[in-house]
Amino acid sequence: MTHWPSEDATQAWAHQLASRPQIRHAFLALRGDLGAGKTTFVRHLLRALGVSGRIKSPTYAVVEPHEGAPAPGENAPLPIWHFDFYRFNDPREWEDAGFRDLFAGPGLKLAEWPDQAAGLLPTPDLTLDFAVMSDETREITIHAHTAVGQALLTP
Repeated sequence: MTHWPSEDATQAWAHQLASRPQIRHAFLALRGDLGAGKTTFVRHLLRALGVSGRIKSPTYAVVEPHEGAPAPGENAPLPIWHFDFYRFNDPREWEDAGFRDLFAGPGLKLAEWPDQAAGLLPTPDLTLDFAVMSDETREITIHAHTAVGQALLTP
């Protein structure tokens, strides 16, 4: 469990995570109530990975694609897929939208409200559970589910 007393702390943790090479091929599941800080964390992580331009929540679009900076020694940008399954209510949408192919492809996948797509998503490398405390700070419980997830958390 980690405590983020401010947005600066959120940004610092996102930058630390972005520095790990494993993040470039990870799947992070982000859970928590509305306003808990999931999208704010994603924005900081994407900025740390070199995404420029507007970073918006995919609440209505379900998915927003982004391109991060290439890895050292590479020319191709990092594909990043930011999902928000808050309004997801029909498993057929999963197949129709091609999400299975996106998750099978290269790049970083970030999913807010993953429980709305339960049974369709692969096992996340990390699950981050966001909780807003009474003093408006954030408490984040982090679980690694794979070797990639363990590597992301190893100092």
